[in-house]
Amino acid sequence: MPDFPIRKLAVFFEEIVHDGGPAAAEPRRRAAAMALVKNPFAGRYEEDIEAAMDDLKPLGATLTERLIAALGGDAEKIDGYGKGAIVGTQGEIEHGALWHVPGGYAMRERLPKSMAIVPSAMKVAGFGATLDIPLGHTNAAYVRSHFDAITVSAPDGPRPDEILFCLGMSRGGRVHARMGGLTAGEVKGLDGLR
Repeated sequence: MPDFPIRKLAVFFEEIVHDGGPAAAEPRRRAAAMALVKNPFAGRYEEDIEAAMDDLKPLGATLTERLIAALGGDAEKIDGYGKGAIVGTQGEIEHGALWHVPGGYAMRERLPKSMAIVPSAMKVAGFGATLDIPLGHTNAAYVRSHFDAITVSAPDGPRPDEILFCLGMSRGGRVHARMGGLTAGEVKGLDGLR
């Protein structure tokens, strides 16, 4: 059974009051939670790694709870999410893909109205690399006001034999969203799209 010992956890939070235009009635809130973990597959090719997703489920739950707390503790108010991974240089992109189920489903299980796919980004990179975690509406992928990203980085990682796993969440769409399309208030939430 693979082991993913945690070296460091971090949470980043921000409130966006305006983006060059008038101040919002309620600021947009975004947060990201990250964990630097040892990559048990670093430096070698392993054919069968899919089962390792089960070993990461507790980490997905931990990061999810920290994000909900950072965004005020009310999961009902969170309406945007995304996930990502930066794999250290002794790993491969597929090691980042291990995060799809434990990261995405941890959020979907805790957030009401979360039918939409969880957007994702991953890459292989070194110390201090940044990753733009894509964010989308939790219940309907076509809500344009929630198309966004939150940038994450760990100055001391990932080390070559580590993975930086990340989750992102938000409350509200972009402060000055005005690109039309399906609005959050029009979501029916039947298929994860509209």
